[in-house]
Amino acid sequence: MESDWLNKWDTRFGKEEYAYGTRPNEYLKEKLVGLTPGNILFPAEGEGRNAVYAAKLGWNVSAFDISTEGRKKALKLADQNQVGIDYQIGELQMLGYQEEQFDAIALIYAHFPPQIRKGYHQLLSAYLKKGGILIFEAFSKTHLEYQLKNESVGGPRDLGSLFSTEEILSEFEGYEILELKETVIELNEGYGHIGKGSVVRFLGKKK
Repeated sequence: MESDWLNKWDTRFGKEEYAYGTRPNEYLKEKLVGLTPGNILFPAEGEGRNAVYAAKLGWNVSAFDISTEGRKKALKLADQNQVGIDYQIGELQMLGYQEEQFDAIALIYAHFPPQIRKGYHQLLSAYLKKGGILIFEAFSKTHLEYQLKNESVGGPRDLGSLFSTEEILSEFEGYEILELKETVIELNEGYGHIGKGSVVRFLGKKK
């Protein structure tokens, strides 16, 4: 992974304040409530807000990121909430996850670099059990319009790191589509996601 990409996240997560807050993402919260807890994976989990929430619901939580600073804050948040999470540092293919290991995978603003994104998504799908649930929310390609009006809403600034519903269908094949839409939402997540933005939301069940 390029050092400037890593430095960006270590710098952001190295601050005392949690960049995206300590409360879970609203879409994740809404979708997890209806599921029976099992094994769940949080890719690109950053400072741990979503992983800790899932652990509090009784899930067996695995998470990974490239940022050691993010991991430190995630483990601190887990301690504060008296839960445990398995949080690894590194690139996905080196972390030792197994095929059909997880009952659910939650990709919440996991904007991987374009050159590795499709491969990561295919590998993650292999780690999900048949009948397992994928919960996805990330910024859409039209989100750039909202960034121009309000930098505080956050998100990648290059089109290749943003999503369309067509790309979701291409990169996550073999799913029953329970929900797939592009929508405009009001974000209030720490100081990193504040204001109106355009996102793609996907809820899929692996066939």
